[in-house]
Amino acid sequence: MALKIANVTVNTARPSELAAWWAGVLGGEIVNDWGEYVTVGFGDGPALSFQYVENTEPGRIHIDLTTEDAEATVKRFVAAGATHVADHEAPGGAFTWTVLKDPDGNEFCIAAGGH
Repeated sequence: MALKIANVTVNTARPSELAAWWAGVLGGEIVNDWGEYVTVGFGDGPALSFQYVENTEPGRIHIDLTTEDAEATVKRFVAAGATHVADHEAPGGAFTWTVLKDPDGNEFCIAAGGH
């Protein structure tokens, strides 16, 4: 039986706000909004969903994003409200990535290319 990833779901106390933020920075659109469960779609690929959970702690899931211009993308995310956490380099300089936090405190990474 073949499986595919339909959603990556983030627990949050503010699903509508966080879904709108991610839709804005990733160029997605809100495709379902049931108040306590909001989904951001990106066409044929997996969606990002945000579900209401009381007293959540960020950091249980981590999203990695790649782009051709990581530096400009990091600046755009920070201008949109992300918080810079750290910059890293793989051993031998194979690639670099930046760790950021979304407005809810969930960490994610932006790297150049397909890493």
